[in-house]
Amino acid sequence: MPARRILQLGDPVLREVSCPVADFGEARAILADLADTLHEFRRVHGFGRGISAIQIGEPRRIIYIEFEGAAYSLVNPVYERQSPEKFRLWDDCFSFPGLLVYLERSLSVALRYQDENGRARALEATGPLSELIQHEMDHQDGILAIDRAIDRESYCTREEYERTASKAITR
Repeated sequence: MPARRILQLGDPVLREVSCPVADFGEARAILADLADTLHEFRRVHGFGRGISAIQIGEPRRIIYIEFEGAAYSLVNPVYERQSPEKFRLWDDCFSFPGLLVYLERSLSVALRYQDENGRARALEATGPLSELIQHEMDHQDGILAIDRAIDRESYCTREEYERTASKAITR
């Protein structure tokens, strides 16, 4: 499957709410495109761990993640739990790769979802995987990281972040 164009900040499709998937043949085709798109983005930009179908113009509840050597194909994911404990981090996004946003996420989450064949699955995650899942889950509801910024000072270009990373930008 081919790498697809990633919708960029300002494209109104990114604000759409994605629909559940019933056709798992369609889901497998979209997941293959998401994997190829993730790999191409990572090759060009040097980072990337997950992507939602809406980012390639497919308003379906599908997420593809590669994290610490594992691949996750999440179809129709639904939160079972989000912890009340939070942590803050600088978040980035394929749809605005030159911008980072300082925001807050739940420390842990639990999900139920279907795999690429429609089988029911569950996943619990903490820390960085939890943050990534929350980022991608937001995309399915038309929510972008910029909507979660802590305040109006919570934005930084990637260039500035990398220039000052040795000084550990934190807030």
